[in-house]
Amino acid sequence: MTPTDRDGQRLALLTVHAHPDDEASKGAATVARYHDEGVWCVLVCCTGGEAGDILNQAADTPAVRSRLPAVRVEELEASVAAIGYDEAVGRLVTIIRAARPQVIVTYADDRQFYPHPDHIRVHEISVPAFEAAGDATRYPDAGPAWRPSKLYYTGFSRRRVQALHDAYLRQGEESPYARWFERDFPDHDERFTTFVDVGPWLGRRRAALLAHRTQVDPDGFWMRLPDEVIREVFPWDEYVLARSTVGRPAPGEREDDLFAGLRTPERPAARVDTLQRP
Repeated sequence: MTPTDRDGQRLALLTVHAHPDDEASKGAATVARYHDEGVWCVLVCCTGGEAGDILNQAADTPAVRSRLPAVRVEELEASVAAIGYDEAVGRLVTIIRAARPQVIVTYADDRQFYPHPDHIRVHEISVPAFEAAGDATRYPDAGPAWRPSKLYYTGFSRRRVQALHDAYLRQGEESPYARWFERDFPDHDERFTTFVDVGPWLGRRRAALLAHRTQVDPDGFWMRLPDEVIREVFPWDEYVLARSTVGRPAPGEREDDLFAGLRTPERPAARVDTLQRP
């Protein structure tokens, strides 16, 4: 049965990313999970990725470079097919009103650890669009007003990075996260309000990443930690609840569902101490 909110509206999730491959590296397994539940999943990708470098040397060929913009689009299409997105589109307020998502996922305003100008710009667009979409006096030509209920920021907690770093070392592998600690990776875990169990969907995340062949070396160290190990040490995607019209978790609780407070019927909240290994 298609999941709905309390008004009988089909649940919809809209995520806003900066570049092709961001949708694969940030919350891909979450989207795959919700797609399989029947949630309508919509992707907004704000650039074509044509200004990015080719990071996988095996894909750095004259043929690829001669048509890099088209290649990045092809990679994005393959990635979203693996994850389960339903649409990839452009102008944000119009898209919000057309897709009518209860939940939007975007980036925080990170000007310290990862101050990428494209990611900051995505934040600067997403938050005002979240607010404006429900105001019929703003952008009147963008379609009937629709007010989303929740806005989340995607991110990596120190708890996740430490767990994956330690898992690489236990396997005798070089950890790609070692340089994160060299940069004094911040411990801001108290900000994370929501942990979605995505263990069974990690394979879809891997397939989405591998679809970006110009960016991801299938033999590189980022891909050397098996999904079964990740599922054991940290099987969650974590989020910060930035805006909500339906309340927030009580003290001592964490959400385990981006649609908490919206579903019919409603799921119980998860206690912090229930966020244990599966």
